Amino acid sequence: MTSKRDLLVIAREIAGSARGAEQIEARVGRGRDTDVEVLRGSVESLTVAESEGVTIRVVVDGRQGVASAGSLDPEIVAATLEDARDNARFAEPDEFSGLATPAELGDAIVPELDLWRDDLALIPTEEKVAMALELERAVLSANSLVRGVESSSYGDGSNESALVTSTGIEAFHRRTTASLGASALAGPDSDTQTGYGFSVGRTVSDLDFEYAANQAANRAVRLLGATQPATQRIPVILDPLVARTILALIISALGAESVQKGRSMFAGRLGEAIGSPIVNLIEDPTNPEAFGATPYDSEGAPTRRVDLVTAGVLNAYLHNVTTARRGKTVTTGSALGSGVGARAAYLRPGPLSVEELFASVPSALYVQSVSGIHSGTSTVSGDFSVGAEGLMVRDGVFAEPVREATIASTLPRILLDIAQIGSDLTWLPGGGAGMTLLISDMMLSGS
Repeated sequence: MTSKRDLLVIAREIAGSARGAEQIEARVGRGRDTDVEVLRGSVESLTVAESEGVTIRVVVDGRQGVASAGSLDPEIVAATLEDARDNARFAEPDEFSGLATPAELGDAIVPELDLWRDDLALIPTEEKVAMALELERAVLSANSLVRGVESSSYGDGSNESALVTSTGIEAFHRRTTASLGASALAGPDSDTQTGYGFSVGRTVSDLDFEYAANQAANRAVRLLGATQPATQRIPVILDPLVARTILALIISALGAESVQKGRSMFAGRLGEAIGSPIVNLIEDPTNPEAFGATPYDSEGAPTRRVDLVTAGVLNAYLHNVTTARRGKTVTTGSALGSGVGARAAYLRPGPLSVEELFASVPSALYVQSVSGIHSGTSTVSGDFSVGAEGLMVRDGVFAEPVREATIASTLPRILLDIAQIGSDLTWLPGGGAGMTLLISDMMLSGS
């Protein structure tokens, strides 16, 4: 495996191959990943993999080509560069296309983020397998109504990446993550319910077995006996996982690429109220607590906090260098892959605990999970209609569980109807955070 210095050296050599007006960006990375799946006390699958590779972007005369390879062998790297050049020749020109330059980034400060834990590499694979087995046992003993564990897993990753461009940008970052997850089965065959629980951190010592096990068991058991609810308009309380899913849809419509192409429900709405006054939507990949945190974006621009929505008013879109040029503004350090995206978005938490939020409304539907999120939603029109299961809430406590239901509104309306934001902000795997949300009104369709 290559060292940090080697990654930068390789990236510099590639970027230094630029000819004439050609621009070259080289991203060189390496990683080590472990994935363990156990079932009924035995190892179902075990993968320990080391990888390294390169992605090269070439821009010439506004034409962009990209090529990747899963090797750092010099001959393969050279062939990948030629592939990127060939791809650029056949690409459609874009006057705003081109690599970032130091002048465009100005005096942006690179955040100092501690995202790496040395001890993760020292933990034997046998111990990681034992953790997945321990989690399975913990789920089975968490509640007497749990009759099985559909899956129990442990995973971790250590990843390092260097980026160098022929325009004078250099970036290097590394991070580790570790996680546990399990899916519990509760009830008889005629009424089987599942519940997922997880714990995530930077290394093993951050993981909470008891929390993950209890979460999985409780989420399964509390759905036993679920029935189809009556059709009605009703306040809806979103579980943090569901809230994160819906917020991710909303945030994707705040990417400047979608806005500029007319594919966003928020196009042309800067300065307008798009949410309730308590909505403060923030993207902050400089927060080390976020699992999507990173000091640099995919173009080597330093990341920064972006206040997208403040007191319900739309302040900003997320930009990479290309969209910033097109919009005559500056990048927000939000390049994600070849496009624009959020890594660590969240709503500023409110003052209420989950219990206080429940008690703030006489009755509501608590949505624990949703289905059909992609087929039933549109970030262009704002349509929102998805399958849901969860529990009714009455007088501040859970009542009967429900299933085979549909909740419907529009994404813009959901933002405007946020009545309470819980204080239970939780950073989730894959980036972003969730928290309990109270939506004042949605259409619940059932029987």
